[in-house]
Amino acid sequence: MRQFLAMFLLFFVYGSVHADEKFIEGKHYERLPIYIEPSQDGAIEVVEVFSYGCIHCYNFDSSIETWSAVERENVEFRRLPAVFGKSWEPLARWFYVAEILEVSDKVHTPLFEAIHRHRLDIRDVDLAARLFKNVADIDTQQFKEVSESFEVDYRIRRDGTEARKFRVTGVPTITVGGMYKVDGAMAGSNSRMLEVVDFLIQKIRLESSE
Repeated sequence: MRQFLAMFLLFFVYGSVHADEKFIEGKHYERLPIYIEPSQDGAIEVVEVFSYGCIHCYNFDSSIETWSAVERENVEFRRLPAVFGKSWEPLARWFYVAEILEVSDKVHTPLFEAIHRHRLDIRDVDLAARLFKNVADIDTQQFKEVSESFEVDYRIRRDGTEARKFRVTGVPTITVGGMYKVDGAMAGSNSRMLEVVDFLIQKIRLESSE
């Protein structure tokens, strides 16, 4: 009888603690082993680690575009291109070229579509240069000079180090507040990831107010 009461009490306490939590740490999301400082002081930073070559990232992109378009107090969203090997590097390189030339909004979707709709090997520098020229009116020589620049090399190294700190092993993965990460497998689906992200944003807000 005592054993039964003890088990009941344990279940009651544990259940009460988690009753108001829609998502559970270790099941739907993970805590990062170390805290990652945000790039903007005081902000809750939401980072999507992705790749243009990833079909799941392509399918997920419209959802996260819609999500990120909604203004949220003290929340900053940014993307981080994954580089898991040499073949991934050119796609990350085009991301940073667009960032430096301030044409990310013009080339982001076309880069995805070139690969997944038109079946082009956009890792080829000439194809990439043509795409930047067609959709953003970037001179081919300028594109190539920026793509080979020290600044692009630096950003690839810098963000590669950050992705390793995030312990990212697949894409798309989203980190929240430099404290938590979630992917489609943990959340149950890629679309449900954003529900977990919203939950984690609120969780961080509540914890910081305590």
